[in-house]
Amino acid sequence: MKMAKKTEKSGEKYDSAKAMENLEKQIPEKVKKEIEKIRDNLKEFRKSIVKKFPSISAIGILPPPAAKIIEEEEEVEKEKDEKLIHVIIIVPEEKSKEINKIKLEGIKLIQGIKPKVWLHVKTSKQLWEICFDGKYALIEAISMSFPLYDKGILGAIRAASIHKTLVLKKFERYVVSYVLAGSVVRGDTTKTSDVDIFVVVDDTDVKRMSRYELKEKLRAIIYSYTVEASEIAGVKNKLNPQIYILTEFWEAVKDAHPVIFTFIRDGVPLYDRGAFMPWKLLLKMGKIKPSPEAIDMFMSLGERVAKNVQKKLNDIVTEDIYWGVLTPSQALLMLYGLPPPTPKETPLMFKKIFVEKEKLLEKKYSDILEKIVTIYKKYEHEEIKTITGKEIDVLLEQSSAYIKRLKELMTQIEKKASEQEISKIYDTIFDLLKGLLGKASETVMLKKFQDQLIKKAKLSLRNLANLKKIINLKKKYKKSKKGKITKQDISEARKAAHELISNLIEYGQRKELLEVEKHRISIIYKTKEEGKEIKKKGEILIFDDVTFIVPDVTTDLIKKISKGKIIESSKEELKKILAKKEKIEKRISPELLTQLRKFFGKFELIF
Repeated sequence: MKMAKKTEKSGEKYDSAKAMENLEKQIPEKVKKEIEKIRDNLKEFRKSIVKKFPSISAIGILPPPAAKIIEEEEEVEKEKDEKLIHVIIIVPEEKSKEINKIKLEGIKLIQGIKPKVWLHVKTSKQLWEICFDGKYALIEAISMSFPLYDKGILGAIRAASIHKTLVLKKFERYVVSYVLAGSVVRGDTTKTSDVDIFVVVDDTDVKRMSRYELKEKLRAIIYSYTVEASEIAGVKNKLNPQIYILTEFWEAVKDAHPVIFTFIRDGVPLYDRGAFMPWKLLLKMGKIKPSPEAIDMFMSLGERVAKNVQKKLNDIVTEDIYWGVLTPSQALLMLYGLPPPTPKETPLMFKKIFVEKEKLLEKKYSDILEKIVTIYKKYEHEEIKTITGKEIDVLLEQSSAYIKRLKELMTQIEKKASEQEISKIYDTIFDLLKGLLGKASETVMLKKFQDQLIKKAKLSLRNLANLKKIINLKKKYKKSKKGKITKQDISEARKAAHELISNLIEYGQRKELLEVEKHRISIIYKTKEEGKEIKKKGEILIFDDVTFIVPDVTTDLIKKISKGKIIESSKEELKKILAKKEKIEKRISPELLTQLRKFFGKFELIF
């Protein structure tokens, strides 16, 4: 099952696995020598612009095949047969305001250079937007740039693109998504940074081997290409691929595992068969959330630390303690309603939210988290060579105390979340009632609800019971000091609110429709479309000082006649007039008839 992508302009099939290989082949030695000459011509340009704008991440010359792609994508205007040299400059996202200054300075510096140089200045975020738009040919073209200056981003993208090409060439039919992540995407990569890559492999139709065998086989091949890709790219960056089979990856997505959550949130696809971007958009829409079971699972990781730590050597002990406190910490941030930050950022966010903002946690516990994360990072970077048994005992004791306190914190967060949910339900219902019955206190509103809606049989008696249940739950929570509101109470509140809100909205719509009908008169008229005479149905809505015209009931176009003139109007304006509840009298004056004839020509009114 070989996948192909259509380019936006030509409509021809685009084979991602062959794109870079074709680009390489299209650069003859003669052209490479010409580019080397251009590099020499641009040395002063590079030196001057980097000195003036030290924030620049990379400068590269696009080879002719790549230049052709970027000219088509960005609709570069040039004279017929004019030869241009395309130079791309990449700046960090936080320096996006400098783009115009860099362009102006660059144009000054390249004046007089032959052939003519065309500058493309992009932020790292704009590079990733290219990938999000599925323009993989363009990002591959950029990755082929001959570097004039590079802090690491161009080399990292080039190494990843070459590795992706090797992987797809070997077994494209199995690869669902090839995604760039980590420091390259965050914008803090260097010439020696690891390049984090996630490869999701389709295992749904595997028949000849087990899923585990497929994963291990593909993992071995994918890893074997990493050194080759770095060598071809001419960089020191080490490629660090993470391989997932689709079935296990989907389970992690459903549970919103922090690692997968972060990967989907921050990852940039260099190749995607329509799986990664939908996940990314669903995450952005808030549709990927952790289940209660997943939260419990993340919390349980911390509880097992004490047993695991006794069986491992120093480095494994340290890693277990690290993940044992970090993962449940991220889980509680998710329970609070936030996406989990990166491991490096977690201690600071944990402290800001639970210690400083909510004041739910003592500072000594956030200090424990910060200490363990710091030790792990130092151990990982070999700043700490060994950890003594005494230090391990202290870490174990502190992590156990931390996990125990996190369990209490989870209860506190759930209690606070319950309070917010009940308050939200209560406020939503009373906002609806305010719109239907007018502003009033809780007691007066309850009486209005009984007298105007229940006693007049506009809503069933069950709705009154639901409203009283929500009011009583709000009072119960206000009186509660030790979290007496149960999960069953919350469940009942949700159920009662759902039923009551649905009925109130339906009643409001019926009421609004009746108000509209009091003012509405249908109108039949003839008009010409594409040279043919057709019959159309419209409406007029008559009020004391204004008449609204709906020329076609199948559209949202609304006009109005006010002070003898026909002008544009809107649904919102019509709703405001209806809300005034004016007395109705479907009276058509001679002046109104004259205006209607001007607008419709011949017409019939239907009352």
